[in-house]
Amino acid sequence: MDHAMPATNAAIWFTADGYDPGKNGINGRRVAGESFLRGFFTHADVAEFVSLAHSEADHAAFAEAARRVGVTQPNRTVRLDQPAALAPVEVVQYPAPIQTVECWRRAPYGSAAWALCGVTHTTATKGVMQTLFDLRSAPQMPWDAVICTSSSVQASVRRLMELAETHLAQRFAGAALPARPLMPVIPLGCHSEDFLPDPASGKRMRERIGAGPGDIVVVTIARLTPDEKFDPLPLFLAMELAATELRAFGGAKLHVVFCGQFPEVQWDAIFAKAAARLMPSCGYHRLDGGERDERQATLSGGDIFVFPIDNLQETFGLAPVEAMAAGLPVIVTDWDGLKDTVTPEVGFRIPTELPRAGLSTYVSQRHVGGTDSYVQYVSQMSAMTSFDVPAFARALVTLAADADLRARMGAMGQARVRAVYDWRVVIPQMQALWGEQAAMLAHARKTGGAAVTRRDPGLLPIGPAVEEMFAAYPTSRAAPDRRLRSVASGDRPGPRETFDLRNYALRRRLLDDPGRIETVLAAYAAAGPDGATETEIASATRIPAAAVGRMSLWLVKYHFLEGMP
Repeated sequence: MDHAMPATNAAIWFTADGYDPGKNGINGRRVAGESFLRGFFTHADVAEFVSLAHSEADHAAFAEAARRVGVTQPNRTVRLDQPAALAPVEVVQYPAPIQTVECWRRAPYGSAAWALCGVTHTTATKGVMQTLFDLRSAPQMPWDAVICTSSSVQASVRRLMELAETHLAQRFAGAALPARPLMPVIPLGCHSEDFLPDPASGKRMRERIGAGPGDIVVVTIARLTPDEKFDPLPLFLAMELAATELRAFGGAKLHVVFCGQFPEVQWDAIFAKAAARLMPSCGYHRLDGGERDERQATLSGGDIFVFPIDNLQETFGLAPVEAMAAGLPVIVTDWDGLKDTVTPEVGFRIPTELPRAGLSTYVSQRHVGGTDSYVQYVSQMSAMTSFDVPAFARALVTLAADADLRARMGAMGQARVRAVYDWRVVIPQMQALWGEQAAMLAHARKTGGAAVTRRDPGLLPIGPAVEEMFAAYPTSRAAPDRRLRSVASGDRPGPRETFDLRNYALRRRLLDDPGRIETVLAAYAAAGPDGATETEIASATRIPAAAVGRMSLWLVKYHFLEGMP
């Protein structure tokens, strides 16, 4: 990176759900988020780290993650309800495709107030597809960006945009559609040094599963579900085909190790039963993918890494990149991000096939209409997605029979990861994107126009002010210049006790501090029988007029105040 000028920074929109697999459960999105955050802290060329979050707990988790990495730069927190405090940082990095609420959050400050940058993970859910559609009708701007982690997912997101635009053009004939967000391909990264093999750990793993010195151990690391990752049965068939051919030539015995976790306990027995029936010549073993030591042992003791993805849920495939970093040759299906990551020098990509046009439309319709859940949808699509089982078997035989080829491919894989997928290389690409977004912002501000116009926050169509949307509900609305006077309350509970009786604290959102409410009431009482206006009370108490207005409404609600006749 050119250090002649400071690199562009981004505030991290932080929630533990996007970055903490230990606390919230292991899945690809959280594992990738945690890895990115550590890569950002380690390799970003920035003067400060900025977290944007709803809660103090999330800000604290962000700061703790920085501390664990050894960050020395300052850490600054910005509340999501006070986003103008982002400056001088001009880009917000979001841990998923940009939610439209972030466009609306920006609107009152002007669409050129800052840029938004999201990233794709799973794109097959109704929620994500709806988000990408809604983005085209929200105040999304051309300096916003959705990072696509692979060429395949970029193509799918582009197609979603095209379909949305076709609908909008037909629905609102003649309307000018806004420019799309930037959609660059920037891959997920990894910390390549984390995956260097540990021979002793690998040796112990092989001994545990009973693999002899000449046996070939095929490994994978994945969430163990045929619904949302891959169906293991075609792999078992390929393993048995390969074992039969190897046995005919006096070759080594094959073992397969599944290192992962079953999100549903019943799959454990189903996988084991299918393995025993479909690949009786091969050893089947399972290790706990929730344990870091087990994951390292798997990659250290394996000879070949396999990733037979057949599922729409996948968009990138980080596990093969980690296996390459460990020096393993890989066999993957020719699917989504694996088309980018796995080249002929590092492994084999096995052809895949989707159903022809029209055969699966009813499955999509059932998903969109809510008849089928997401899991049912992707499971049914997996049932109609295939890879070339004999070709997979031939790749297994080729690698099992050629130790030199395994070593060459493993070394090339390690070099490829260091050159293309290490966070040391990926983070500068993200900062370059943020720099491009900042330059587009600067141009928009210079030229002026609608981009810098601030929208009235009371007129946002997704959540206007109550007096706009519900104007027909009440008899009247409180006028700011009305005069209010205090009411003799006798022995009834005062404001503080009334506040406690209502237990407003239960929802952790207080209209205002009870002590300040009592101060406002005392000021009205001091004004005497002629009462006072909100402006007069604000002047007497030095409390902002808007706050006085809200507290006055509360005091009227509980008859501590009344309007003048």
